[in-house]
Amino acid sequence: MQLTQASPQGGTAFALPGDLQTPLRVAIMDSDSGFLLVLSKRLESLDWQHRMLPFKVSAAKLVALELDVLIVDLASLGSGRWKWLERLCAAEPEFGIVICTGTSTVSERVRALRLGVDDWLSKPCHPEELIARVESVGAHTRKPVPRSLEPILLGELEIRPAHYQAFVAGRGVGLTRREYQLLELLSDAGGEILGRELIYERLWGYEMTRNDRSVDVFVHKLRRKLKDASPVWDYIHTEFRVGYRLAAERVEKLSSPVELPLAREAEEHERAIALAA
Repeated sequence: MQLTQASPQGGTAFALPGDLQTPLRVAIMDSDSGFLLVLSKRLESLDWQHRMLPFKVSAAKLVALELDVLIVDLASLGSGRWKWLERLCAAEPEFGIVICTGTSTVSERVRALRLGVDDWLSKPCHPEELIARVESVGAHTRKPVPRSLEPILLGELEIRPAHYQAFVAGRGVGLTRREYQLLELLSDAGGEILGRELIYERLWGYEMTRNDRSVDVFVHKLRRKLKDASPVWDYIHTEFRVGYRLAAERVEKLSSPVELPLAREAEEHERAIALAA
């Protein structure tokens, strides 16, 4: 579900107090519309980045979203709630889990905490208490990701993370902030294919909507700049209808006769999207 600017289904980026300087990413799974309305308004007043999730979302999908904290009404998950929670905790998510639900027993709370839940709050509760608990869990579970500043060499291309820029023969390629972020994201994948949805979520911070072509547009622009700066190499390769990968390949060794029509079709598709944007 997409983050929006001014509805109970979305939020915006914000600067956290203290030592948390990047947006805290929160997802909420709850069926109480009144509670959601009050909580969403409070989160929006704080400029928290948040989203509502359906109860059918899988544990694997939740892990892929790279949240900081998940707030979930365990009772709303129905009879399969404990199996679902066990699968989620077994997946070793990096985010914290806060249960905010109705009447419970001591054994239920102990069971959840032993599975790996970080906190449990019983309803009815005040939104300020829930927010304070989420802040506390987020501060403890968030781990700063070390960012290597070592230059990365690919063909004639040199990616310099310390400068947030790419160079060919000592000359800057002239990338925008978003284009550089895309290049570094592809580089970090080590040649593996990254899907369009994953790229979108990493760069824009929320889930890609249907028929959104922003990733294709930025890939086309980045590819064109890299080609102008380093014409004898191809760097960004399209896996048609799947995603993109980064690898330095000389032009004369780019594709076999079988692969070439597919590569040309994919690039023509991206070019048409970029021109229409």
